[in-house]
Amino acid sequence: MNDTREKLWTREFIMLTLCNLLLFLNLQMIVSPLSGYVKEHFHASAFMVSMFTTLFSLAAIAARLYSAKALEKGIRNQILYIGLALALLATFGYLWSGTMALLLLMRIVFGVGFGMGSTTLPTMASGIIPVRRLGEGMGYFGLSTSIALSLGPVIGTALLENKGFDTLVYATLIVIALIFPLVIPLTKKVKPAAPAIPKEFTAVPQKQGFPKALLLPSLMNLLMSITYGGLLSFINLFGREASLANASLFFLFNAAAVVLIRPISGKIYDRKGHIALLIPSAVLLIGGLWLLSYAHTTGFLALAALCYGLGFGTVQPTLQSWMLQQVPPQKQGLANSMYFNSLDLGIAVGAMVLGQIAQYSTYGAMYRYASLFLVLFIIVYAFYLAKRAKNNNMPNRDTGTSTTV
Repeated sequence: MNDTREKLWTREFIMLTLCNLLLFLNLQMIVSPLSGYVKEHFHASAFMVSMFTTLFSLAAIAARLYSAKALEKGIRNQILYIGLALALLATFGYLWSGTMALLLLMRIVFGVGFGMGSTTLPTMASGIIPVRRLGEGMGYFGLSTSIALSLGPVIGTALLENKGFDTLVYATLIVIALIFPLVIPLTKKVKPAAPAIPKEFTAVPQKQGFPKALLLPSLMNLLMSITYGGLLSFINLFGREASLANASLFFLFNAAAVVLIRPISGKIYDRKGHIALLIPSAVLLIGGLWLLSYAHTTGFLALAALCYGLGFGTVQPTLQSWMLQQVPPQKQGLANSMYFNSLDLGIAVGAMVLGQIAQYSTYGAMYRYASLFLVLFIIVYAFYLAKRAKNNNMPNRDTGTSTTV
């Protein structure tokens, strides 16, 4: 293949990755300190505090479903600009939200805008990544999300505690405003997916309906995300139970492992496909949860986070790349929508289900129970492999360019 077509680190790819970093940084800077601010400023109940996450997630899921359909029709730029504008306006609206109702409304509006933007940007990125380097490219692109996840809460909490809520909002406004001068030239240079199907995708069944090949990786992503929901929601409470002063350090060590493994796992995916990665990664995730459940020192916590991060940083881009390769280019918006929606839904389910388990046991035991969802992850995938092996027309070696279901 021509070297130009194989080039990954183009100016457009770098700028799209930076835009994605800024979008997720805006989210993470406000989402972590917001619960504490709401509880203190409005004396809100635990249920009302949880509504800020629930309504945001539901709005983002609905917006992604709409955006996926719109992207198929070729109105990508409008979706991106509207999404970013809504996110900017909602962030600005926090300054004038003097009641719980107004603040909840801003969270819903932000969820809609974020859902539209977080579907469009990765779809644009996947469209310019060479097909044979898709796993590697999406691995690097996903690092922007991981970096935002690790830095955002730290920056946001520090600004809220030291400078106040208004300063935090102004900082997040600057972050999202920076996206506009970067993304406007990109929308002119990066062309939307054309209706024509390239040769690489001729093996994909071209049906007008929903691509059923997305269901399996979406289910597996949901199962994995349930465990991550338990980490996001209860790691600090687990820290109190286990007498760990800085349990939130788990996410920093986890992010470090993700940064290390993603470029490597992406290259393995491009050479050998998801078969070489998913089961070993699930085992690492299970090991991380069990190590965490018995952690009573910072060193043990770090070991658990590194183990979990290696698995998490491999499974995420592998599933996303797999989903993208199951559809033609004009449906990659739908694939990204399904990927992020299954991630958000899994986190929400994990918070609810694992929270109920923790009520009747301990947080340490809860994480051991959470590992059962990853056992189910392995079982579901094993059934898929067994079914595929029985079909004579399926290849024995699942390469990164395979489009088999």
